[in-house]
Amino acid sequence: MKILHILKTEPDETVRELMEATADEEAKTVPLFEGDVDWTGLVDEIFAADKVICWW
Repeated sequence: MKILHILKTEPDETVRELMEATADEEAKTVPLFEGDVDWTGLVDEIFAADKVICWW
């Protein structure tokens, strides 16, 4: 299952642990807090993923 993690802010330890618990070899992370986001690419990633998890 392809999981996409979208991070609005830098994750704390709890969020990191939860991300690792749901991660597999196809998991991908998009850190929005780092700036310079490829929004078109992000929309493509959202539609390509089986599951999208947004972290605040």
